Amino acid sequence: MTRHASDPASHGQEDLQRKLTNRHIQLIAIGGAIGTGLFMGSGKTISLAGPSIVFVYTIIGVMLFFMMRAMGELLLSNLSYKSFIDFSDDLLGPWAGFFTGWTYWFSWVVTGIADVIAISSYAQFWFPGLPQWAPALACVGVLLSLNLLTVKLFGEAEFWFAMIKIVAIVALIGTGLVMVTGGFVAPTGHAASLANLWNDGGMFPHGMMGFFAGFQIAVFAFVGIELVGTTAAEAHDPLRTLPRAINSIPVRIIFFYVLALIAIMAVTPWREVVPNKSPFVELFVLAGLPAAAGIINFVVLTSAASSANSGVFSTSRMLYGLALKGDAPKSFARLSRAAVPSRGLLFSCVCLLGGVVLMWAIPDLVEAFTLVTTLSAILFTFVWSLIMLSYIVYRRKRAALHAASIYKMPGGVTMCVACLVFFAFILVLLTLEDDTRQALMISPLWFVILAIAYRFKRRAA
Repeated sequence: MTRHASDPASHGQEDLQRKLTNRHIQLIAIGGAIGTGLFMGSGKTISLAGPSIVFVYTIIGVMLFFMMRAMGELLLSNLSYKSFIDFSDDLLGPWAGFFTGWTYWFSWVVTGIADVIAISSYAQFWFPGLPQWAPALACVGVLLSLNLLTVKLFGEAEFWFAMIKIVAIVALIGTGLVMVTGGFVAPTGHAASLANLWNDGGMFPHGMMGFFAGFQIAVFAFVGIELVGTTAAEAHDPLRTLPRAINSIPVRIIFFYVLALIAIMAVTPWREVVPNKSPFVELFVLAGLPAAAGIINFVVLTSAASSANSGVFSTSRMLYGLALKGDAPKSFARLSRAAVPSRGLLFSCVCLLGGVVLMWAIPDLVEAFTLVTTLSAILFTFVWSLIMLSYIVYRRKRAALHAASIYKMPGGVTMCVACLVFFAFILVLLTLEDDTRQALMISPLWFVILAIAYRFKRRAA
């Protein structure tokens, strides 16, 4: 069995400090469950799938809830597990810890690059003449500063980032409810009504192919949902806070995703939703809020900053965990006086600046964003799959631990297999469109690089 971060003898350093309170963990979990894709990508998913997009988000949310429950049982079965690197290494073997840690690190770097690109795009709303690289550079600098100080400051920043998203969604749902009950009539002549969800071609107006197409984009909205699993090492009371955060995921999915989409399509019939615009902005404009564009632009910008902030945090902790096991340079295991893995932070932030290079190579921000978000979704799907495989092995090898667990995964191994089949289904769907197919075709290159690196590591050991 591998030595874990909680064993001081394994690295001769002070450990990460448990400074994240229940308030921080709850909001980090919410922030992870509400992605930028909900604000900006929902217009395109509605145009592709019609009202059936409600089922798309629900299905993805339910499957990922089971993934989170499996991760929760594994983390709480042994509190020396600091993240899924540890239990994948322990249960599947050293190769799994190596591949999980580095792939998760790369997943967040890619996602962070997507967020940097998004932030640069949103900044153009207020500063159209500003060079695209300037807001990207400023964002990376601010996030580095926030994370270098203390983990509690990261928790505070993420708390308020998540709060902004929650307020925006609650405001949208409340506004939609008032417009439906108040008999609002749009300039096009359509009255706001729940009947708009089924009176124009039914719930599946584009058939099953349109329904399946919605999964390609919607899955990216859930990227980061597993982030709460990387906070285990710094949670003040993991036995209480992690189950509470995970168990509330279904309620969040229904409220933040499903009700928001229902509100949008009840006010604006799905055929009138513009794919390349945020339906959040359009609903508030219809409600007579002239500042809607600016307000939602601010919300989406902070949502992207929240995602990037989470990425900077999680990548540094992944490098820390990898370094403790000898899978990354030892310098990444050194903590600053504030008990923060500062060298890992610096390295990850330098990699985030790759977004600036990508914006130079691909001036079309939408094209660049689509490429990196699809690649990110593929990499996260790989990590989610290894979590499920770890659980299956855990049930076989650690039956006594499972029997003693106070936080068992519902459905057990059967649901694990169902989730793995679902993840494979998502990858198949990515072959249907040209833009997503390109990212799928280049993704094996990362795993080839990892395989070569792991082989060299074994030879050097």
